[in-house]
Amino acid sequence: MKNTVFVYFVLFLMLGLSQGRVVKVAQGPLTRVVGQPVSLRCDVSDYDGPLEQDFEWQLLRGDQWLKIISTFDVTFTDPSLQERVDSHDIAMERLGDSAVELRIRSARAEDSAIYRCSTPSTDTEISGNYEAEVQLRVIGDSLKVAPSAPPAVVPEGSPFSLRCNATQNSSERTHLSVTWSLRKGASSEDILTFGPDGKVTVGSSFAQRYTDGGLRLHPRGDGEFGLVLTEALPADQGVYVCTAGVWVQEGAKVWQKIQEKKVEMGEVRVTPTAQSMTVTVEDNTTLSVAETLNLTCTVAADDLDAVSLEVAWLVVPSAGAGSMGPQVLVQMGRDGVVPDGSELVGVSRVEAGSFRLAMRGVERSDSGLYSCRVRAWIQKSSGEWYQAAEKTSIPVQVLVTLIEPDFRVTLGSIVTPKFSGDPTELDCSVTDVSRLGEGRLGVSWHYTETTPSDAPTSTHAIAALDEQGNLQLWDEYRERAEKGHLALSRVKPDTFKLRLLHTRDSDRGAYSCTVSAWTYSQKGGWKKSKDVRSDRLDIAWSSKNPSLGVVARRLRETSSAGSTFEMSCQVIGQNLQNPEYSVLIQVEKTVGGPTRKILSLSKDSILQLEDWKESGRLDSVVLEKTGSREFRFRLYGAQVSDRGFYFCDVSAWTRGPGSGNDWTKAISAESNKIEISFPETGPSFNVSIRSDTTNVFPGETAKMQCDVTILGPTPNADDVSYEVKWFLSRSLGSESAFLLASMDRWGTVRKSPRNSSSDCSLERTDGRSFGLSIHSTQDSDSGQYHCTATPWLRSPDGAWTRGHDLTSGTVFLTVNLALWDSMKQPLLYGAGASLAVGLLSVLLGLICARCCYRRSLHTPLDVHMEMD
Repeated sequence: MKNTVFVYFVLFLMLGLSQGRVVKVAQGPLTRVVGQPVSLRCDVSDYDGPLEQDFEWQLLRGDQWLKIISTFDVTFTDPSLQERVDSHDIAMERLGDSAVELRIRSARAEDSAIYRCSTPSTDTEISGNYEAEVQLRVIGDSLKVAPSAPPAVVPEGSPFSLRCNATQNSSERTHLSVTWSLRKGASSEDILTFGPDGKVTVGSSFAQRYTDGGLRLHPRGDGEFGLVLTEALPADQGVYVCTAGVWVQEGAKVWQKIQEKKVEMGEVRVTPTAQSMTVTVEDNTTLSVAETLNLTCTVAADDLDAVSLEVAWLVVPSAGAGSMGPQVLVQMGRDGVVPDGSELVGVSRVEAGSFRLAMRGVERSDSGLYSCRVRAWIQKSSGEWYQAAEKTSIPVQVLVTLIEPDFRVTLGSIVTPKFSGDPTELDCSVTDVSRLGEGRLGVSWHYTETTPSDAPTSTHAIAALDEQGNLQLWDEYRERAEKGHLALSRVKPDTFKLRLLHTRDSDRGAYSCTVSAWTYSQKGGWKKSKDVRSDRLDIAWSSKNPSLGVVARRLRETSSAGSTFEMSCQVIGQNLQNPEYSVLIQVEKTVGGPTRKILSLSKDSILQLEDWKESGRLDSVVLEKTGSREFRFRLYGAQVSDRGFYFCDVSAWTRGPGSGNDWTKAISAESNKIEISFPETGPSFNVSIRSDTTNVFPGETAKMQCDVTILGPTPNADDVSYEVKWFLSRSLGSESAFLLASMDRWGTVRKSPRNSSSDCSLERTDGRSFGLSIHSTQDSDSGQYHCTATPWLRSPDGAWTRGHDLTSGTVFLTVNLALWDSMKQPLLYGAGASLAVGLLSVLLGLICARCCYRRSLHTPLDVHMEMD
């Protein structure tokens, strides 16, 4: 067993020592990008012969090996590659005696192939390998880098972000990396690199800052990468560059960069806080003893939110000026704490960058030069604070005296009435205020009525606001103020307003305001220290009669039937108070002739059709308001019957003074007239009426025919249609005829309601003949009949045009009465009545005779003798 193991060990050593020549290339496949340089290294080892070895490179394209280049044979190159070799686009460089590198200056897609490196043998014995192959894949250039420009100027301490969009579209297993770098002059330093393996690599100068959170990476997806610098430092100034790289893993999982693109993002300048910060204190102040001194320190910088301010108020007393420097009166730390404040002296932050010093109950010894010292601190991401700037304002003089306030009062008119009922607004402004201190202002308003020059004037108090802002009213104006028609207000501490919502004629006159200064007494309570009265301001207006003008303009011409007519009416009004306008469109067939109302638009923009009742054309007219004083009228599909002179009748409406009043018509005016006139084309029409008989008996049917004739060329039957109407006038020569029935151009029949038992019907017997039948005629059907016809023609473009209304002649229809039929019933009634009366007379005669006979039997003889 031991002998067998020893034999195998000897054979292994012999094989290992006799391995021979070894040719090696990089482990493939290799991935590169179009347009990028490619380097393929080839090494040979364990060979005999001279130290310097020769090399040959070939590539497999399809199933054919093409010779590329050789170190010893200049004719080695295949003709298809000769031009690239001659231009050094493909070259081979010797790296040593036993190593060369095949270099492609700019890779092409066709360079994807299997490359073979071979070495001619110089060995005494053929052993080992003399060639090696590697696969090269050339992919397209899909890398895109699009950075967003950073801010050109960044205040010190402010955050800013660097955004770079890097994308690539490849089916190969490639990975992206993004690097942000900062270039200052000729030197450049990487800030942070993300990728290609998802890891973050930070430059040495930014490592601690990244650890402290001063650098934040924000991958946003879709190829967008963001780097945020939480606080800008002076060292961050420079030109920022975004570099995107494409990587692949080759060999033993080693990352290889195959493409890189750099894009300059832009230059960033960091403004130091000391350069942008300014500190100012308001002008010199004079105040009285026991008042409160208020001084405001205003700090301005490019980005106040990025810094924390430490504020100290300094004072140089007037008594020690020149002998001592500024003393710290009170200060506020950067955390907002006032460690040495008191009830009499304090400092507060009014708003961002504004700090107020308040000293209550000042004395004359508090006079001096006051200044404000500000230190700006910036906190780094590590939590460490550093002082970025320190500035002190120019001192201001504070003088404490015992003098009264001084100011001026000016009265002005903001809103002046032009008519009765208009609002009036007066502005009482206090200017040049000095030495008021903590005092307050009040105001009282006065009115002086207008009287003739030789008559005495009287001034009335209107209302007042005291130092507490309480309103005081006088009886004459109390009711108006309670209704909200009079208002007093303090719009600013030094500005007061008086507003009359509806000015009356009795309000004409002169107005003035008196401003009172109030100071707080040491014993408590407010005391009036000074009154200043303004000049008088006259409020008056003149009454003028309103005037109104209307101008009509043609906007669209009607050249033929079926076209659209459009005109506008421009209203010009004067001396009208907040008017609203109503418009009525009218037309005259001839100038000065009868007027027809088309449609109207009320002051409330309510549209109403007037005498425009044509069925099928209700939407053909439009009236709209195109401006505050402009109206527009349109007539679509103008017909021959629409020709005439059109104009606008405009009325102006106004409200009277006071609230809730109704609208009243102030004035009306008519515009100039715009004519619609176009020639009538096409054939001429005529209409006639005929009847087979003009006499019928009751109960029979009467028939009449209305015929339309065409003069000139006859249009196609489908291009002409008619509207036909039948009328009846019961008395001969009467102009009042009522409509019996009608047939529109679509063949729809409409009949008027009838009270009699007869009925009528219409029918179209042929293309231009229309029949009227009256069934079960009665005596009420007698009268004068006529018909009207309105032709409609269709133009070649398909538009229907309405022609003139044509009226036929008349036909008189007589309903005859049968003599016996009309008299037999009255005769029978008469005979029956006569017989009944006769019988009744005979019966009454018999009764009377009977009664007289009975009475005569009982009468004495002498009576009969006397009677005889």
